[in-house]
This record gives sequence, structure tokens and C-alpha cells, in this order.
Amino acid sequence: MNETPKRALSGAVYVIVLLGCISHSKESLALLFGFFLLIAVYEFCKITQINYYISIPFSGIAYFFLWDKSNDIPLKTIIVAVAILISIKLLFYLFSIQKTTLKIASRYLLLVGYIIIPFILTNYVALGKNGYNPKILISIIVLIWANDTFAYLVGKNFGKIKLFPSVSPKKTIEGFIGGVIFTSIASVVLSKFYIESTILYIWVVIGFIVSIFSTLGDLIQSKFKRIAGVKDSGKIMPGHGGILDRLDSIIFVVPFINLFYLILYYVS
Repeated sequence: MNETPKRALSGAVYVIVLLGCISHSKESLALLFGFFLLIAVYEFCKITQINYYISIPFSGIAYFFLWDKSNDIPLKTIIVAVAILISIKLLFYLFSIQKTTLKIASRYLLLVGYIIIPFILTNYVALGKNGYNPKILISIIVLIWANDTFAYLVGKNFGKIKLFPSVSPKKTIEGFIGGVIFTSIASVVLSKFYIESTILYIWVVIGFIVSIFSTLGDLIQSKFKRIAGVKDSGKIMPGHGGILDRLDSIIFVVPFINLFYLILYYVS
């Protein structure tokens, strides 16, 4: 099988399994992302050269005890705060011109805040006021796909100014702006006709969060791979690379979505 059909088939299987598990129940979502987490941890350990014999069991235990703790607001606040602080550290790392490897302690810290916690927080995203609502997480994933698609299309046809050439030579500022605009439109459409939300501004804000932080998440993963000297984080998905290649945007967006949820909770 040549590359194009293989890529199309593996992509279709991924989308069907992902949307199917999210739609079915919070337990099937938890099982799927728990499985994804273990693979992602292995990939991250290979890229950053840390011990996966310690990291994989630790991630599994942490996920098992924390995936269903969304209603524990103090604990959730601490978890989100840790993820946000690590995300800020990653942004400094992204914009640093130095290409030196991270210290070993920093790599384990990133394992926790950049990999393990976002997979846990993905489960929290799908919990609305009335319990588990798969439409919320599905909509966020669709917005990430919309941002990627329209950023690519606008950038390909109108892009001239490189966004971050040292990390991702193909991304352009025009493409980024196009992604933001079309993702914002998509968020309004999804809010009105799919989620049927009565509070439109929440999904407008979510659309902006997705556009900005999904792009940054993709750039961060690209920098990790560039420094490690690898094209893909793994080979589990033929034609698409590894789990981190597919979920790099989601895991960087999710902490900021949860932060927005917490802000709404505390101010209401």
C-alpha cells in the first residue's frame, strides 16, 4: 500500500475511534485517553531521553486516580495551575533562540505538566453543568481541526510572512490569522447549531483559545522534534506519525480551556 491510501486509512480509523469513544461515555473516553497517554509518555521519553520504565507506570497511576476528579474544585485548581505554569515554561522554551537540551529535572517536570496532566484534564473538558456532555470535547477537537485546515489553506494561498521559520518553516502569519478568523466563525456555528448554547460569548472565547494555543502547541512539539533530530514522535499511525503528532495541539489547548472554566466558576 502506498503512502496516500495508508495515511487516509489510518486517519479515518483514528477519527472514528476518537469520536466514537468520546460519544459513547465518559468511561470510554477515559479508557481511550489513558491508552493514548501511555503511548504519548513513551514517545516523549524517547524524544527527551528520560526513563520510560519509571515514567509509564507513574503516568498510569496518576491518570487512574485523577481522571474523574473534575468536581473536586480545589484539586482541579491545583492541577490546572501546575499545567499552566508548565505551559508558560514551554512558551519561554519555544521562543528561546538556544537549542540546547533541557536539564533532566526539567524534562521530568514537563512530563508531568505537558503530557500527563493535559491527558487527565481532557476528561474534565467534557463535563458540563449537567454532567458528561461529549459535544463539548467534540466541538473543541473540531475547532482544532478547523484551525489547522484553514491556517494551511490561507497560508498556502496567501502566506508570505513566516510565522516561526526556525521551528516550522511552512507556517505563515497570514495562515495563523486565517485560522483564527475561520475558527472563530466555526465556534459560533457549533455553539448555535450543535451545542445549542445560549451563551455565545463563551464559545467565541473558546474559539480564540483554540486558535492561539493549538498553534503554539504544534510549534512546541515541532521544536522538541527538531532538537531531537526526528521527523515524527512515533510510528503508531502510518502516514501520521505518533500520538503526540496527532494530539500536540489538544494537550496544549486543554489546560487553558480548563483555566477558562475555572475563571467562569469563580466569578459566577
